[in-house]
Amino acid sequence: MSEFDRYSRQLLFEGIGSDGQRRLAGSRAVIIGCGALGAIHAETLARAGVGRLDLVDRDFVEESNLQRQIMFEERDALDRLPKSVAAAARIARVNSHVKVEPVVADVSFANIEEVIAGADVVLDGTDNFETRYLINDACVKARIPWVYGAAVGSYGLTMTIVPDETPCLRCVLEAIPEPGSGPTCDTAGVLLPIVSVIGSIQAIEAIKLLTGRPEVLHRSLIIIDVWDFNVSRINLAGFSDRSACPTCGRREFEFLRGKSRQVSTTLCGRNAVQISRTGRTDLDFDALARRLRPLGEVAFNEFLLRFRVDRYDITVFRDARSIIRGTDDPAIARGLYARYIGV
Repeated sequence: MSEFDRYSRQLLFEGIGSDGQRRLAGSRAVIIGCGALGAIHAETLARAGVGRLDLVDRDFVEESNLQRQIMFEERDALDRLPKSVAAAARIARVNSHVKVEPVVADVSFANIEEVIAGADVVLDGTDNFETRYLINDACVKARIPWVYGAAVGSYGLTMTIVPDETPCLRCVLEAIPEPGSGPTCDTAGVLLPIVSVIGSIQAIEAIKLLTGRPEVLHRSLIIIDVWDFNVSRINLAGFSDRSACPTCGRREFEFLRGKSRQVSTTLCGRNAVQISRTGRTDLDFDALARRLRPLGEVAFNEFLLRFRVDRYDITVFRDARSIIRGTDDPAIARGLYARYIGV
């Protein structure tokens, strides 16, 4: 198959053309999180002809992923393949000209700068704010554009960050939400249409950047609910004074130093992992229990909440510290924490 045949309809589009296609072929995108949003990014950019894709994810494919994570098939769930590996295999079948680097890793302050080094754009396919703030710090520091996105239920939002030109994530969302303060995909569900919409907006923003067309970026915070069909845009011009922002104004990069990070400790001989967070918090057990009860067995007192789901037993304390029994793998424990506690 010739390049013209594969990309003919894209080449005909005035905004890309042959020059834009060459730029795509010579570019590198890093996708952090290969689940729902990340699957849309990977599929779209691979079909568009981006030369190299680095796919980074700590998790493996499960049956419950198949409803919304379009890269995966039943066989991937049965084989419990790492998501980045399964996604790379699919891309090889879709477009063998794309170089794919699957990375099975838990992104943290210790490796995020290495993960994104040399990228032309970074796309956010993550499920937690700790990693998003890490991406924000690392990309602003390295002056690499990145595209934030989130989706839960029927609701999603996205914005594009171009260091030194636009507000960063911390300009708009100053602080990480408290653990247990909001819904997650595992407590509120998520619909594929909102994933497709938000992921597609993120992907086209990446394509604009990679083809050298930053002037057509939407430059706003886009908020969409596909169930009630509400669409709104917040113009980011109101954040033009960024001097007070710790990240892009003062360039302090606190999250790269581990501010508000989770600390995972394997508890020897107990098949359990403890997750602690720096910073003080006081969980609302009543609200957290209401979200978790449809998913498993919940009991709590004034000191702790205990939640049992599948083969895991999760004990959460008032300060958001948690002991997760049923695994000695910190990456699995962090994934469970993000799913059910929410950060």
